[in-house]
Amino acid sequence: MNEITALSSAQWYAQLAKPFFAPPAWLFGPVWSVIYVIIAISFGYVLVQVLRKRLPYSVFRPFVFNLVFNLSFMPLQFGLRSNLWASVDIVLTLLTLIWAMVNIWPRARWVALVNIGYLLWVSFATVLQLSVTWMNR
Repeated sequence: MNEITALSSAQWYAQLAKPFFAPPAWLFGPVWSVIYVIIAISFGYVLVQVLRKRLPYSVFRPFVFNLVFNLSFMPLQFGLRSNLWASVDIVLTLLTLIWAMVNIWPRARWVALVNIGYLLWVSFATVLQLSVTWMNR
């Protein structure tokens, strides 16, 4: 995304109606930066264990889906400027994260535990996105 597109996307998002609990826009960058570190470490660990054949691929599958949905949100929300598709995507991100955490729990509990912050943030982001979508229908 170039600067002009980023600016117009920020302006577009700023003009949307948002619920009273919407955090300031500047908060999203730092929060997601921390979450992406957690994702890299925990998901990376699971990938390495799958490649070493210490975990079956079926355990890694929800992590792959989660990453795809997670990375799809920005292009859907800000590229296409589609609140509806972003809402569908964030719900799928949340569901695949829960699936991943449940799937890994019996094998590597620490992976599920370190993703609790991610789960809380995505839960909040889901409520926020659904609210924004409803308010701007």
